[in-house]
Amino acid sequence: MPPPWKNPGTIVITGASSGIGAALARAYACPGRRLCLLGRNARRLEATAAACRENGAEVVTDQVDIRNAADTRDRLQGWDTIAPLDLVIANAGVSSGVLPDGTPEDWQTARMTLSVNLDGTLNTVEPAVDLMRKRGRGQIAVIGSLAAWRGLASCPAYSASKAAIEIYAQGLRGMLAPEGIAVNVVSPGYVHSPMSARVDGPKPMLLNADRAARLIRKGLSRNAASIAFPLPLAIGTRLLTLMPSGLAERILASFAFTVRTGS
Repeated sequence: MPPPWKNPGTIVITGASSGIGAALARAYACPGRRLCLLGRNARRLEATAAACRENGAEVVTDQVDIRNAADTRDRLQGWDTIAPLDLVIANAGVSSGVLPDGTPEDWQTARMTLSVNLDGTLNTVEPAVDLMRKRGRGQIAVIGSLAAWRGLASCPAYSASKAAIEIYAQGLRGMLAPEGIAVNVVSPGYVHSPMSARVDGPKPMLLNADRAARLIRKGLSRNAASIAFPLPLAIGTRLLTLMPSGLAERILASFAFTVRTGS
């Protein structure tokens, strides 16, 4: 039997109502494939599902709040009972940062960002691990960010939340590989989406969501440990981590941005 990352039959994608999540759903949609999609916006989620059905995929959707661990576990277990989950993509997340008037993130905003991005990812991944361990096969992808590689003054909580889930996934990869379960870390730069549309400021090398989805799918099919793009921005971000902090902060100041509130 080929490994699950070669041709996953049943795929779960969180945050599938827009952006990378919706683009991934469309990229994977084909006859013989079952897509289980979670998203916050019912109208946009159904639009994604309709597009996937047109491409021949079987699609089920739900609006479970991934911050609710019990509900998320119940949904994944229910879907797994119908068709074993081959690939789970923990993509759902929110952005936060300095407001347009210069107001920094407050405690409540920071906690909300960490709750959705970190707790929501844990609530998605942990039940998936339990299910896949029982049969000794499966694949889990965690969508992080290049912002995880170097804390950004424009979005400290977002950077921290993505750094936490990337390190968590890196550790899981080593732990679960002997059991036949692949774990992959995806670190995108700027991708066109409702989330990035809220960002006011430089967006270097902004990618189309469909292009991002193709890069992610290609990396997952190879079971790449790290899928980071666009490459020049990934290299530049990595170099920032090797520089003295003062120099890195002066460079990053040229790319400062603000984040408008909204969904």
